[in-house]
Amino acid sequence: MRVGSRWLRLVFVSGALLTPLVTTGCATHRVYDPYHSDYHHWDRHETVYYQQWVVENHRDPHRDYRRLNKDEQKQYWDWRHNHGDHH
Repeated sequence: MRVGSRWLRLVFVSGALLTPLVTTGCATHRVYDPYHSDYHHWDRHETVYYQQWVVENHRDPHRDYRRLNKDEQKQYWDWRHNHGDHH
């Protein structure tokens, strides 16, 4: 019985520790725009804006924002602040 209690306690503690990791996996993350000194929530809406920028500026559609160099990131944020609802 004692071994079963330890195992059960381990399962509950592990679940409690892993739950935040699992539930925030699909959440948005904040991205800092150093050129306009603000934060943006990178969610599916921001992804739509990014894809629009990619198409309008003839960029590689498979290139992630984080892989852009600093100049390209600045171009994106300048464009972004002139389009739609920036937050």
